[in-house]
Amino acid sequence: MHLEFDVTSCVRATSKFSECTKCVDICPVDTIVIADNNIPAFTPADCINCGGCVGVCPTESFSLSGFSAIEFFFKFLEEDNNELVCQKDLYSCLSTLSVEHLISLALANDKPIIIDAFKCNCGGDSDKLQNQLLANIEEANFILSSISDKQIEIKSLEAKEDKIEETTTPNRRSFLSLKGAIKSKKAFDEAVVADELKEFGIDSIAIAGIKEKRIPDKRKLLFSILKRQPKPTHYDVLAEEDISFTSQKFIDESCTNCQICYRICPTGALSSDNKFSVINFDALMCVKCHLCHDVCEPNSIQLQRGFEIKEFFEPTQRKLAKFNIKRCNECGNYFTYTGGAVECPRCRVEEEEAMELHQNAKKMRNQE
Repeated sequence: MHLEFDVTSCVRATSKFSECTKCVDICPVDTIVIADNNIPAFTPADCINCGGCVGVCPTESFSLSGFSAIEFFFKFLEEDNNELVCQKDLYSCLSTLSVEHLISLALANDKPIIIDAFKCNCGGDSDKLQNQLLANIEEANFILSSISDKQIEIKSLEAKEDKIEETTTPNRRSFLSLKGAIKSKKAFDEAVVADELKEFGIDSIAIAGIKEKRIPDKRKLLFSILKRQPKPTHYDVLAEEDISFTSQKFIDESCTNCQICYRICPTGALSSDNKFSVINFDALMCVKCHLCHDVCEPNSIQLQRGFEIKEFFEPTQRKLAKFNIKRCNECGNYFTYTGGAVECPRCRVEEEEAMELHQNAKKMRNQE
């Protein structure tokens, strides 16, 4: 397997204002960096293919070639297995599986899922990966406790001090050695390419891909599993900080309806109507990438302090804001009317500039 990156899905490619650094923060060998163009870059030769970045990326921009979490999910169920061990069952670190994957596995399996969380030995700073895995399990169990009686068990919790011995990560740079295993020019060229920083640009094809609204596969999987679950007798409300992969929002009165939030939302969780008179929100389509907050200049979009579990079973589209839309008397275009003359901001600015030019011309004539 090797790491792959789809620039069209990355929230940093969508906007230079994005502050997402999840892939950088989780990388155990610090090979993922934010390049000068604000987009993640990495050196393939340094990557240990742990998949940590795959698990934390909210939009699934990162992936491992030859590995599909969805295919693994169904294979795991078919094998009637219920125990997961790093690199044994997944051929990568278990941190590749997100909280959504873990919840789906627990709900779909007849047996309790058992994870050996203390055998993470994927190379580099493996504590980063282990801590992320433990955090994912804790969050998954917290959410599971609100919707079912199932829990994910952690094997050998007391054996934390008895972690397996560290093994030496193969040095991929050795491929460039005269004594290495290079037996063809193709292998040599591949090793040279892998040794260079791989950066990703934005061309016309990428721009077209960025404009597409896509729901991550892990969310689609969770959708499907939740539909088959019995509804709880009552619905809890979780603290906003206790759920990492979705949110509920509200918009305060400072919103100017600039439209950037729902135009830039990568999944379509935020949307509007044909006249751009409302801002709607679907919590189960939100991946909590924070992009809408990062681009909102007046900070009008806020996270609701609690997340209602009811959204998992009875998803609703909520109207966060409604605007008075009128047609401009000058240009005929629709705009958000806030009072005064029925003129859109563009025509108002043009009129002010025309008046200023007229005044300047008048002053110049008087000076003559």
